[in-house]
Amino acid sequence: MAGQPLNQPAEIPAELDRWNWGAFFLNWIWGIGNSTFIALLALVPVVNLVMIFVLGARGSRWAWQNRAWRDAEQFRKTQRNWAIAGLAVWVLSIGGCATAVGSIPFMFKGSDAYHMTMDAVRADTRVKAAIGDDVTDNFWVGGHLNVSANGTGDAQFSIPVHGAKGKATVFSHLVRNAGTWSIRLLVVRVDGVEAPIVLTNEDHVPIPNAAIGI
Repeated sequence: MAGQPLNQPAEIPAELDRWNWGAFFLNWIWGIGNSTFIALLALVPVVNLVMIFVLGARGSRWAWQNRAWRDAEQFRKTQRNWAIAGLAVWVLSIGGCATAVGSIPFMFKGSDAYHMTMDAVRADTRVKAAIGDDVTDNFWVGGHLNVSANGTGDAQFSIPVHGAKGKATVFSHLVRNAGTWSIRLLVVRVDGVEAPIVLTNEDHVPIPNAAIGI
């Protein structure tokens, strides 16, 4: 700019010196595109947690100093495009994560191990007496499910359930051999009741407050 000493970066106009969402969302990618290579610190673990906020706060100033801009309008449009792109990436990423997390209950509930667990729970007269005949599982369930191509597998579930008389949590462990699941442990803990209902305990796992001999 006219009047600027050689190699002295131009001072950013006050109206452009604002929070930079493109730098915040896209950090090191934005840094490469705007010749602001200090943004590469966003690739360093722990440092990145701080750097993204530093980039958001100072990104506009650094971009103005590190690149040649035709005028303020070009700078404003370019940074707006970076902000839109960054927001789109974050929305897609968050949406993808939410979809992945939300699909876990469907994956569990579609398995033979899960169906075997719930069929056993619904058929047990003690469970029916405790929480009702209409035993229903909640949407969110915990646990893990591993199935190998050689016919083996392992599954553990923590399933909140409810019925007309009350609520409970089902805990189960199943093992798969030669393509067939078997229940090794199946326990139902009814809300407000100290002693659990033990349906299966093939491995004789110690269960707090369970009746002796089970």
